[in-house]
Amino acid sequence: MVNALAKLALALAVVGEASAKDWLSPPYKWLYQYPLPIPKPKDIKQTVKNPVNGKDIRYYEIEIKEFSANVYPDRGNATLVGYDGVSPGPTFMMERDTEAVVRFINKAKPANSVHLHGSYSRAPWDGWAEDVTKNGEYKDYYYPNSQNARTLWYHDHAIDHTAENAYFGQAGMYILHDEKEDPLNLPKGKYDVPLVLAAKQYNTDGSLYSPANEETSLYGDIIHVNGQPWPYMKVEPRKYRFRFLDASISRSFKLYFENDKAVGTKLDFNVIASDAGLLSAPQPTKDLYISMAERYEVVFDFSTYKGQNVTLRNTRGFAADEDFLHTDKVMKFIVDGAAVVDDSALPTKFRTIPYPTDTNKVDHSFKFERKNGHWTINGVTWKDVNNRVLAKPARGRVEVWELINTSGGWSHPIHVHLVDFKVLKRSGGRASVMNYEAAGLKDVVWLGPGETVLVEANYAPWDGLYMFHCHNLIHEDHEMMAAFNVSVLPDLGYKETLIIDPMSTDYRAVAQKDSDFEPENVSKKVQSLANLEPYRVADTEKALEAYYATRKDTPAAAATPASGNQGSPTTLTTAVRASTTAAAAAATTSDSRGRGGRSRRRY
Repeated sequence: MVNALAKLALALAVVGEASAKDWLSPPYKWLYQYPLPIPKPKDIKQTVKNPVNGKDIRYYEIEIKEFSANVYPDRGNATLVGYDGVSPGPTFMMERDTEAVVRFINKAKPANSVHLHGSYSRAPWDGWAEDVTKNGEYKDYYYPNSQNARTLWYHDHAIDHTAENAYFGQAGMYILHDEKEDPLNLPKGKYDVPLVLAAKQYNTDGSLYSPANEETSLYGDIIHVNGQPWPYMKVEPRKYRFRFLDASISRSFKLYFENDKAVGTKLDFNVIASDAGLLSAPQPTKDLYISMAERYEVVFDFSTYKGQNVTLRNTRGFAADEDFLHTDKVMKFIVDGAAVVDDSALPTKFRTIPYPTDTNKVDHSFKFERKNGHWTINGVTWKDVNNRVLAKPARGRVEVWELINTSGGWSHPIHVHLVDFKVLKRSGGRASVMNYEAAGLKDVVWLGPGETVLVEANYAPWDGLYMFHCHNLIHEDHEMMAAFNVSVLPDLGYKETLIIDPMSTDYRAVAQKDSDFEPENVSKKVQSLANLEPYRVADTEKALEAYYATRKDTPAAAATPASGNQGSPTTLTTAVRASTTAAAAAATTSDSRGRGGRSRRRY
């Protein structure tokens, strides 16, 4: 019976291969011939004492700059733009409850904005699309690192050009570690491996094809892992922890492992974590749906495959994505034949998930659709500044959002900034919530063609203006993005610095000056940020708990007060509106405008 099923799977694979398109890029002939590169960890530049609590704050510097990479051995180089001149960028290895300030220095032509995806950063450091850093400027981003351990990533979020900037290299991993999880004894060190997936397309000369004038999607026919097309990795016959990130701008994956000696048979593995960290327990599966910006961590045990090859593959025809000749292949693992001692474990339980309290009602419905040639949310585009704030949850309030994709031809992975959410229900399409979606919290949910998904989140701990959007970055750049305003509670009874405006002039990018990079001046700048005490998480949570304990009904969203110490216009709405036109113009000053008001940069 097993052999019959394997033969059927092989036959279906052959049919899928035949129905797939050939190449858009020049044919790539070197599958599984180059080793998997592992991004280097980012070094700490300086340590600064927090003047409030005496703890260390880590200070880093990242230069955003052009670099060349040879993808086709028989063709010319591709010119890319990456963090520290590499792609993926260096990996930040962070410890929980150790804050960090990262200075991003733009030495490239395009303007950029940096979003630490998966962090509940305060609004000015969240990567608001119009908060751009131009060539010759830098911006200091202040990160809390106080959430539970998780795999985050940092990437560009610049208005109208996120797809181009991320596609050309501005993406990297940011891993938050918590020593309290060490007793679980999961695979660690060299057995804990980041795998950044991306799909791209190349020109005949070996340069990277630009998505600048694309209006729907760029699926790509060349699959990369950590920047290398179809690599191989030599592994020991033991357990490994793989941290998957889909950093593609349009392609989703349905991944599975296959023994080369049993083609067509999917191998068992366990999903252990998602966007917001460890699940409640390992979730066994034979395949893994992962869409743009989602992160999943899995444990795969190679111990039964000594001396064999295991291939990581992608399923054909499962989504709206276009299939090409080799987009059903990802990478190959070459398993050593010598026995090894594996002292790692896979516990049966990890943790209790802090799910939001169920509210049993839908607070907002959002329809994601293409309308009159635009990608919209409830018919609104990002450029509609007067109407793009589509929700105003009160700070600390739990809300359920209904996400609707009525289209039959597009996937919309939806990312909500600031919060971790629970995926409650999926109808249409796949019709159910996957076990590894339900067993933890997420910040991206894959909204497939014809699907409706309910998600529930606690809009806390901070107030301020944040974004939510489709993470098909072509759709995002063509306006499928909106905002929500976590409203101030004026009677919270808790004193804190008001940090709600993502466009506050106090925290914007500034021109590079040599003196700003002297250690003494760096310390002064970092300490000035720390003096704001923006990340008093425990105090904030206690204040919110006490606030709602005295109220029978959840209050309506309060009006946003004047931004007294923001150094910008009188109200949050005016501040952001006043900054929009100038910021959008700044983001495009280095480009000549092309078809549809957009440019195609050929690198």
